[in-house]
Amino acid sequence: MGISFNQVSHIYPGIKRNDGVVAIKDINLNINEEGEFICIVGQTGSGKSTLVQHMNGLLLPTDGTVNIFDNVLTNKKRKNPKLKPVRKRVGFVFQFPEYQLFEETVIKDIIFAPKNFGEDENVAISKAKEVCKELKIDESLLNKSPFNLSGGQMRKVAIAGILSYEPDILLLDEPTRGLDPKGQVEIMDIFYNRFLRNKKSMIVITHDMDLVYKYATRVIVMKNEKLFFDGSAKELFSSNLYKESHLTKPSILKLIDHLNNKLNLNLSYDFKDEDQLLEYLGGEANE
Repeated sequence: MGISFNQVSHIYPGIKRNDGVVAIKDINLNINEEGEFICIVGQTGSGKSTLVQHMNGLLLPTDGTVNIFDNVLTNKKRKNPKLKPVRKRVGFVFQFPEYQLFEETVIKDIIFAPKNFGEDENVAISKAKEVCKELKIDESLLNKSPFNLSGGQMRKVAIAGILSYEPDILLLDEPTRGLDPKGQVEIMDIFYNRFLRNKKSMIVITHDMDLVYKYATRVIVMKNEKLFFDGSAKELFSSNLYKESHLTKPSILKLIDHLNNKLNLNLSYDFKDEDQLLEYLGGEANE
């Protein structure tokens, strides 16, 4: 087991002692180290970000315990293990990660985290160059200032800094936010192809239901600070549970519903995106 929540609650302190704000409440949740591409969804304020920030010790629970690779985190700070090993194993790509760039060159920024975790500089540089190839960061950019790059390139550099130290689980907070449609597809394909290749679990906070339906092997819905649903995307959107969560139906499912109603078809919800559906319909037409 990679990450396990046991009756976890978190209350943000208010101005006065009894003015605390409940962010998550009574969360029981298990996440495997491998084989899971999890999307966490829910309305703004439902507890998504707070939940994920417990997964690498950015926040400690007010009540309950979080077990991260056998490191048990509680509200008793003195009894908690050192968090550096936890954060090496669980990487976090924040919203707009490019805002975290600070070094004078691209390569120095990418190798900062691996070196901080004890990696030899030459090894860190070698791994950084491998990740740059994966992210299509041209080697000619490595000695340039990251602040002279385009917005999309800056985001790739920031992501490379996380991927280069090879975390066992990767947390992604709205990774496509602020990108144009082409950039969104490119970034998600990078993450998903990496998941398919090494099977290390990824956890994505998102408001994009099309992304959820295309990529998620498991969907967690937060509602009113609690875990409302935990299952497959098909199960969620085949029922009224998504409406109860105030979520929108993915575009591919709206299209399938339309074709079924207008053309009296019997298409299932097994198609993940329009390309899969068009390929199927094209094959049917040719038979």
